[in-house]
Amino acid sequence: MGEREAVDRVDDPVTVSSLTTDLQELGVQAGDTLLVHASLSALGWVAGGAPAVVDALQAAVTDDGTLVVPTHTGQYSDPAAWSNPPVPDDWVETVRDERPAYRPEITPTRAVGAIPECFRTYPGTVRSRHPIYSFAAWGEDADEIVADHSFDYGLGDDSPLGAVYDRGGRVLMLGTDYDTNTSLHLAEHRANFPKTVVNAEVPILRNGERTFVECTDIETRTDDFEAVGGAFESQTDVRTGTVGAADATLLDQQSLVDFATAWFGKHR
Repeated sequence: MGEREAVDRVDDPVTVSSLTTDLQELGVQAGDTLLVHASLSALGWVAGGAPAVVDALQAAVTDDGTLVVPTHTGQYSDPAAWSNPPVPDDWVETVRDERPAYRPEITPTRAVGAIPECFRTYPGTVRSRHPIYSFAAWGEDADEIVADHSFDYGLGDDSPLGAVYDRGGRVLMLGTDYDTNTSLHLAEHRANFPKTVVNAEVPILRNGERTFVECTDIETRTDDFEAVGGAFESQTDVRTGTVGAADATLLDQQSLVDFATAWFGKHR
């Protein structure tokens, strides 16, 4: 979406104060543990762009709460499996061997949007060590949520997703749909259906030295995430409203994960 279209979507500029009010009216509360998926373009024309959104999210949950945002780096997945676009076969070994080490403080996000990329750079924000499926967090429980993010099954129970679940956190979708809702990947890990295990050797820094770590995961998919989200909403109360110009949904993460775990076990 271009800037002209963003201006045309709103009657007034979207600001930190208006976003904070919208979030509070949706039901975001001080002290919340909040896993956020957000699209900047969906919000309309935001004065100050992504930093204004981060400022508003922090104001809504306050220092007593915790924000958690996916800061994934798909550029560190196995290049042999890339399809958008694929790379020539004779590039794969070079890409694997020559990529700079993943560094939580430096490595940029990929394909998760402007808000996560901005959020990861904020003072007081900490980022997990997983070189493909990292999350960044800010607030009261930030350090504990991102600590010891397992290299095995990086979207499973020993991940920040599992830590949010254990804390009774909530999920906020700002202009996004269930197809990008990472909590459904936690449900995939827990559900009983046939799974394919994949591995990737990824460079990281360990004690200041570049080394490789093996990341093991299941092969995830998102083609039925909208279906499970629709089924969940048909049976569960969620909070919906408008934040800026974006459709917004606020829901209980435990309820979503528990529902989706059973749904995947039945439908996959």
